[in-house]
Amino acid sequence: MRIGMRTVKTAIAATLAIILAEWLHLEYAVSAGIIAILSVQNTKKGSLQLAIQRIYSTVLALTIAAVFFLLIGYNAVSFGLYLLIFIPVAVRLRISDGIVVSSVLVSHILLEQSLTLFWFKNELLLMAVGAGIAILLNLYMPKREDELKRSQQKMEEIMRQILMEMAQGLRNQSAYHDEFGLLNQLKGTLDYAQENAARNLDNQFFASSHYYSQYVDMRFVQYRILTQMKRHLVAFYHSSEQSLALAEITEKTAKTLDEHNTAEDLVAEITTMVHDFRSSKLPATRQEFENRAILFQFMNDLRYLLEMKRDFYAEFGLQGKIKSQGAIKDD
Repeated sequence: MRIGMRTVKTAIAATLAIILAEWLHLEYAVSAGIIAILSVQNTKKGSLQLAIQRIYSTVLALTIAAVFFLLIGYNAVSFGLYLLIFIPVAVRLRISDGIVVSSVLVSHILLEQSLTLFWFKNELLLMAVGAGIAILLNLYMPKREDELKRSQQKMEEIMRQILMEMAQGLRNQSAYHDEFGLLNQLKGTLDYAQENAARNLDNQFFASSHYYSQYVDMRFVQYRILTQMKRHLVAFYHSSEQSLALAEITEKTAKTLDEHNTAEDLVAEITTMVHDFRSSKLPATRQEFENRAILFQFMNDLRYLLEMKRDFYAEFGLQGKIKSQGAIKDD
């Protein structure tokens, strides 16, 4: 049985919250522990946002409940009417996460049948203690940079293999069918990296860079481009001078996957190839025409793939070097 970090933090948060609530001589101190359990989240920002929502919802709940307790008395009807009003208002204000916890605190007022300042302060402090302890425990989050770098290296290696196999297909007059499921492997790695990148960003209160998230987004676009390139090569069946030249630049793209490569030279090279392709002699047969069309589509997609890297590097290249300390390899 594996005990995760969140489980450990939840247990510690609940214990500390109850101890602190008892030290402050708060009534229903155990409720502070329950609030702490419900407030520990997967990210720092998640815990802070949830704590703010619940404090806000507690103030709102106590105010609405006080009105019905004063008008109708401390009974089940008053509590039901309070819920009838509070729940839709909380949903409308997007603080529905605080409905259950706030209602538990309101039930303390119902049980004590008192609207004195002491009880209002007691319930607000219970919420503050439980949510506050959860936030403090969530200040420690394991760093995800190393895992993100491993994911980046893995997706880059898969992309190299895909491009190398496409180059071989262009040379050998054979369609590319992705027999080893490399595109699916790339998609799975991207999904995993995207989740980690989002959590990494949410664990920084004052994040100055969206590098990892933008990096994964760029790779997702390139994954879609590779998927389209695969569709073109499925129908490819005849090599030519153009296909051999295209195979060379496809292989070069795979081999030059490197952080310091801005892809500028490759973009210029394939742009020249596109112009030469357009000015070349027209195909003589229908078969040559269809094959030329496939190659032209493949060529344009490859140029777009390289332009995505060039544009990404122009915006995040230097920043990526600083953050990754030379460990991230881009194409």
